[in-house]
Amino acid sequence: MQLNTKSITAITVIVIVLIAGIYAMNGKQQEAASPAKTAGAIPPGAVMPPGHPPVSRGDQQGMPPPADQQGSQQAGQQGDLRTGKTSEDPKTKFTHFRVGNSNVKSIFIDGKEVWVGTSGGVIRYNTATDDFHFFDQKDGLLSKGVFNISKLDGRIVAGTYGGGMSLFDSASSKWENYNVPNGLADAFVYRVLKASNGDTWIATWSGANRIRGGDLKDRSKWDVFTVENTKGGLPNNWVYSLEEGKNGEMWFATEGGPARFKDGKWDNWKVGAPFEKIKNDPKFGVDPAKLSEHHAQQAKEMGLEGMSGAGAYNPNYIVSLLVDPDGVVWCGTWGGGLARFDGKQWRTYTMSDGLPGNLIFMLHRTPAGQLWIGTNNGVAVLEGNKLDGKKLKVMTTKDGLISDVVFSMATAEDGSKWLGSFGGVTHLK
Repeated sequence: MQLNTKSITAITVIVIVLIAGIYAMNGKQQEAASPAKTAGAIPPGAVMPPGHPPVSRGDQQGMPPPADQQGSQQAGQQGDLRTGKTSEDPKTKFTHFRVGNSNVKSIFIDGKEVWVGTSGGVIRYNTATDDFHFFDQKDGLLSKGVFNISKLDGRIVAGTYGGGMSLFDSASSKWENYNVPNGLADAFVYRVLKASNGDTWIATWSGANRIRGGDLKDRSKWDVFTVENTKGGLPNNWVYSLEEGKNGEMWFATEGGPARFKDGKWDNWKVGAPFEKIKNDPKFGVDPAKLSEHHAQQAKEMGLEGMSGAGAYNPNYIVSLLVDPDGVVWCGTWGGGLARFDGKQWRTYTMSDGLPGNLIFMLHRTPAGQLWIGTNNGVAVLEGNKLDGKKLKVMTTKDGLISDVVFSMATAEDGSKWLGSFGGVTHLK
């Protein structure tokens, strides 16, 4: 796994010179869409939930990268090209695909095209021709901040910060937008998924949407699940992700812990490691409580106010979610380690079990069956679906990653890996 960092080739994507916004590490960036004229925008004066970020101004109060990652920022970019070419050295094992001062929160591979969702827009990169195209509000997106890229009914779909859900029409190269007036629970969209029964599920800041039969055009088919109407079955309205289980049940990653919706019944759990277990582990580079009112309040509520690194700990704040083919559920927490559910009991793993960090931002399973775990201190690779007693392979910037903070990942048809971080993407061939 150890590779010579001198073999790295930097590919500068100059289209993103204007990217200056940085996602808050707590997933709640206070980024807004520009005042939108497109149908489906949030109407003026719409009431947002308490503590909700603004959706009508363009200021950005995201948390900066940790001190040891600030050197990853791209400098010397020129112009504002929206299309162009890059070139890779086929002899190198790592390639850095830089995106400026931005976090890459999602990567989706569709054949030869790699779609990269950043806090400054969407990049479509063709690996066969090295052509790229950059999309933002000029192309019809209601917000340039993108948290999730996936595919829905043959179209690329982007979940945005403050701009709702956007679907890409390849024929016109335009985006069709869905927002609160169309049925969305909230304009902040974190995950979009088509279930095996045909329903479409959407994770938002204000609950989870279900569109029965996937009929987006029929407003009557849109349901919203919240803490209130599930009577606490959904433990928190901020739904960071969702996945379908092995038997068709739905799993939800929320700020109040994981939840399961099965046969009309809700269950939820508290899963993260206790503070006593992780308090002596190395902390995140910058204490989020010092830069984020949200994390400062959480530290206070947990009785950790004033303690070093307390803002980097909320054990039931689920920031990544994966269900493997065996039905095992994995939950990445904000500072409480990695939780695993085998259908009967939960087990939590931390740095004492070999993880490089306790903030688990990303979980990805490759076609070969490897579990890649993106943390605040590198990425770990697990063979199989049991961690107990296994020595994890760990990769950091010393091995060639563009950053130790890994937010997203996708595996291409050729087996190469694309890992998204602050400042860009590492392409591991």
